[in-house]
Amino acid sequence: MLIDSSGLSKVKDSVRKQIFFGNEPSAELIAILSVYFVQGILGLARLAVSFFLKDELLLSPVQVSALMGIVALPWMVKPLFGFISDGLPIFGYRRRPYLVLSGILGAISWISLATIVHTSWAATVAIALGSLSVAVSDVIADSLVVERAREESVSHVGSLQALCWGASAFGGLITAYFSGLLLEHFTTRTVFLITASFPLIVSGVAWLIAESPVSKYGSDNTNLLSVKQQLQQLRQAFTQKSIWLPTAFVFIWQATPTADSAFFFFSTNELHFEPEFLGRVRLVTSLASLIGVWIFQRFLKSVSFRLIFGWSTVISAVLGMTMLLLVTHTNRALGIDDRWFSLGDSLILTVMGQIAYMPVLVLSARLCPPGIEATLFALLMSVFNLAGMVSYEVGAIIMHWLGITETNFDLLWLLVLITNLSTLLPLPFLNWLPADDAEIETQALAPASANSQVSNLVPELRLREAEPKVVE
Repeated sequence: MLIDSSGLSKVKDSVRKQIFFGNEPSAELIAILSVYFVQGILGLARLAVSFFLKDELLLSPVQVSALMGIVALPWMVKPLFGFISDGLPIFGYRRRPYLVLSGILGAISWISLATIVHTSWAATVAIALGSLSVAVSDVIADSLVVERAREESVSHVGSLQALCWGASAFGGLITAYFSGLLLEHFTTRTVFLITASFPLIVSGVAWLIAESPVSKYGSDNTNLLSVKQQLQQLRQAFTQKSIWLPTAFVFIWQATPTADSAFFFFSTNELHFEPEFLGRVRLVTSLASLIGVWIFQRFLKSVSFRLIFGWSTVISAVLGMTMLLLVTHTNRALGIDDRWFSLGDSLILTVMGQIAYMPVLVLSARLCPPGIEATLFALLMSVFNLAGMVSYEVGAIIMHWLGITETNFDLLWLLVLITNLSTLLPLPFLNWLPADDAEIETQALAPASANSQVSNLVPELRLREAEPKVVE
């Protein structure tokens, strides 16, 4: 019996260390991870949305890119959702009810796409509602993670964020291949209907969140701040150079133009990649995201932010230039099949992108003081997602200038050149990032003993998607 108990204890410790990165697998942690998992699993409909816009609504690459920018708007007002969650509890709770409502809203948006959407404007509204649903649940989950990340020991710094993004990547991994396979056998609307069930998981796990009614906090202003205090703290936070300089850097990094929409049309109309193969590409990129999270957690979490951003940016730009071989069909002359080229390129670039993105997550989570976790964290994330919208809209403008359409890809090589070279623009501003984590800690701890809640805001900093160039 003792042997059995000892063996079971070792298994539990192994699971906690290897799978949960040292975090205790409580019911609440499972609930938080489920929210991120659902964000990943919603990728089941990503290809269906692209084909729906292209084949059923007959939109051009420029229109699709512009639409993707518009539906990202909920991610730009994430501070509003955090502000509402922190300051306006429902039935005394600041987290659970908002998770329940976000799940219901998500289900409604996907059911609408499956049934009543027949125009581009209706599609924009429905997709934006789905985006709103995920944005709200993401704000709540982020705030819960931030509350717990502040209690992490030095040896576990970043482990909770890595675990959450691993859950999201795992969700994407499970549905990646099926996102294309289902389109081989079912209509896009059927895929939307299947996807509608997943947001309800968020509504279900909300009840596992360990949350006390705000009335129990009594006069403890640390946990529930007035609207005036929240605004004052936010203003104080963004007067600190240690916050706004890194935020500006990541904005520039994320705002460089993207050619995603043009590449989807090129892949389907020019290279004739079918949905099933595109599902395989998504499977590879999901695996690559997990690999990127693991590499960061295992080897890079103590490496300087500047070093990671600098090298990952340069390497990604150089590797991104290999796409010129595909768009000019030079890969065929070299004896490399289009499909194998696409798979290899997606794998390597996604790993590099995820490695670059993880420091952004680690920096941001340790910034937020009690009571306004959702608001301040969401404010940072909204800035980064605003950069993502700028990326899509600038990409759409460049596509229009170059005359790239659903059938004309003559200047796609120039778009590739422009988008890759533009990723190097943030490099002159690398010194806007903190030199190292120890420096951040010193700035964060010194004022904290001074006096007020506002002093807690002189930070530690941290910066996110997406996910590079991905609307969350």
